[in-house]
Amino acid sequence: MHSYSSVRVGVAGATGYAGQELVRFLARHPGADLRLAMGSSATSAARALPALARLWDGEVQPLDIDRLAAETDAVFLALPDSASGELGPPLVAAGARVFDLSGAFRLRDDGLRKRWYPEVPAMPPGVAYGLTERNRAAVREARLVACPGCYPTAALLALLPLAAAGLLQGDIIIDAKSGVSGAGKAPSERTHFSECHGNVGAYGIFGHRHAPEIEQELGLLVTFVPHLVPLDRGILETIYAKLEPGVTARQVADTYRAAYADAPFVRLTGDALPEIKHVAHTNFCDIGWRVDAASHRLVVVACLDNLVKGAAGQAVQNFNVAFGLDEGEGLS
Repeated sequence: MHSYSSVRVGVAGATGYAGQELVRFLARHPGADLRLAMGSSATSAARALPALARLWDGEVQPLDIDRLAAETDAVFLALPDSASGELGPPLVAAGARVFDLSGAFRLRDDGLRKRWYPEVPAMPPGVAYGLTERNRAAVREARLVACPGCYPTAALLALLPLAAAGLLQGDIIIDAKSGVSGAGKAPSERTHFSECHGNVGAYGIFGHRHAPEIEQELGLLVTFVPHLVPLDRGILETIYAKLEPGVTARQVADTYRAAYADAPFVRLTGDALPEIKHVAHTNFCDIGWRVDAASHRLVVVACLDNLVKGAAGQAVQNFNVAFGLDEGEGLS
């Protein structure tokens, strides 16, 4: 165990949206010593981050795995899947604790991983799925924490307590909407301002890699339909399910309260359904719900900031758990 002030940290991919959020959190984290912030490749030019001036006045350097291994205790990877798949195992072998924000190590089944992440041939030992509220014990011991995707974080926090309690039956439909930053910083035709502004579109139906991630953790089949909406950040998911006969609204509420009684970043709103503006720029996931007793229908609304609770904030939350710090340290 490291002392409270001695955890040396590095960030790879610090110029991306999630990477800059990581630098922002870690630069002011009292339990972290931000030693290195690096770009996404060895050939990237050194650069400052003007948006973080006076919060962090360092320089983002070219990617150098040898320096990360030698000069840090913990490394955050905010990189494409292929790069994380390549860098994660040698960093673990060198003794670093790795917190990966990509999808490289999320799927445990070799066949599914080969389909959705073909550039990641094998899982290194000591990997934990980093949905903090459900897997704290595993995160404490893990050498590599695979932080969940932004869509799965909201869906799983909303559904896991109910599924574990045996309250759900039949089909589960997840209607999910994300701001454009969820697509990453690299521009594309779909994320171009002229294409996104004033538009909403569904995509990835029966072909989005977050669906098998949700199903892996939930143990149930889901119909997952993501949509791109003209916001810079935020995710809102409206989830439709049926309750087992006899399950009451009180049981649903009690199940959620018991599951998240000790979860500082899950806010249960009950009938007051949450909205993206309530969670933007925070590490909270807000969950509200409505029950129609006559038809056993349940609607759950969950929302979070895809760059914070869905990425950098959850990674820092896992870091806190892994190093024995207060779970909310550096996230307020």
